[in-house]
Amino acid sequence: MDMSSGGPTSAGLDRARLDRLLGGPELGWLRDRVRRRLERDEPLTGPISLTGPSPAQRAAVERLLGRPPGTGRTLTVRLDAVDAVLRHSGVSPDGLATAVAALTSPVALLSDVRDREARAWDDSYVPLRTLAAQRPELAVWSAKVRADGLVRRLAGTPDTARDLVADTVTALRELPAAPAVSLPAFAARVLGSAHALDDGKPPATLVLSAIRALTGFPDGSGTEWRREAWASAGLLRDDLSSTVLTLGMRGTPALDWLAETGEPAVLTLRQLHRRPPMTAPAAVRICENPAVLSAAADTYGSACPPLVCLQGQPSAAAVTLLRHLHHQGATLHYHGDFDWGGLRIASSLLRRVPWHPWRFTAADYRAAAPGTGTPLIGTPAESPWDPELALSLAALGVRVEEEAVLDELTSDLSRPPE
Repeated sequence: MDMSSGGPTSAGLDRARLDRLLGGPELGWLRDRVRRRLERDEPLTGPISLTGPSPAQRAAVERLLGRPPGTGRTLTVRLDAVDAVLRHSGVSPDGLATAVAALTSPVALLSDVRDREARAWDDSYVPLRTLAAQRPELAVWSAKVRADGLVRRLAGTPDTARDLVADTVTALRELPAAPAVSLPAFAARVLGSAHALDDGKPPATLVLSAIRALTGFPDGSGTEWRREAWASAGLLRDDLSSTVLTLGMRGTPALDWLAETGEPAVLTLRQLHRRPPMTAPAAVRICENPAVLSAAADTYGSACPPLVCLQGQPSAAAVTLLRHLHHQGATLHYHGDFDWGGLRIASSLLRRVPWHPWRFTAADYRAAAPGTGTPLIGTPAESPWDPELALSLAALGVRVEEEAVLDELTSDLSRPPE
């Protein structure tokens, strides 16, 4: 029988009378309180109170309970009294719980809701656990993203998490990519959208967190760091704009030709992933400023030993080249500006690839500072390769750019590094 027909239902509920007694908007607060108790599996006994009731709310309670109007700042109702009225009147023979469920909607225990939600979240992680079993290098990462709530924060709901995890696992099964490919092209082929791994997209955040576990790439932040992290897994973002300047580098036909002519080479990230140098020298010197490399080309031409120029903060291309040379057995020697910015650049590179100082210690700074420097400004930085260097900069308060020691650096290129 239809419960909205006005008469008692097959369960004995008189819907028309129930609507009049308990269904009006004036008793919405009472129905809400009852639902919350039912959801928590709490008994429908004892008093509940409403502060500052309106005359209509007070009148509705008096009509429900058949008691004379009351006064005061609060309106108090005993739930067991309401239950008794509904049962004894025949409006709801099964009591208050059945009545409120009929007037609102079936009540689910919060504990049951939480259990179902927990099972749904657990189910969404199944592909991660399967992937971790197949690729042990991702086991710690898989456990961590489940434990620290990263998937929950990115997805919000188990349904969304299921799709996010599926996309992430699909991408990770294809990584690292060899040969390297464009990140948008990879996303289009594997995930169906060239923008699926754009910055800020949940799949990009989750895949990038896994790449660190997959490739051992260090933690970091910022646009350049993300570019390098993607590149470590063979995914190239804007692989032509990231470049590195070299001189005397060999190992490909183009590099060999330029080395023979004594001219600098500009290598793109794309080139370094597709055709890195096939050979590596025993030692490679690194400078911060192009003026050093230009002077070296003018002085030594085709006889110049291998030299790499960062041109400021190390680019993804520079880091990729230096890592490749290091893994091929080359020893790296670095020099930069003696100022706080120079120390930060050097520290950034040191976190990515090991190097030895090339005239870049506290003793070298103290020897160069007199008569050559300008006032040191900016926020102090550390020099982990030689902690005394940062202390010396702070003490002398002078910055020394590479151009100020250009003759010494150029002269060093005539002999192997110490």
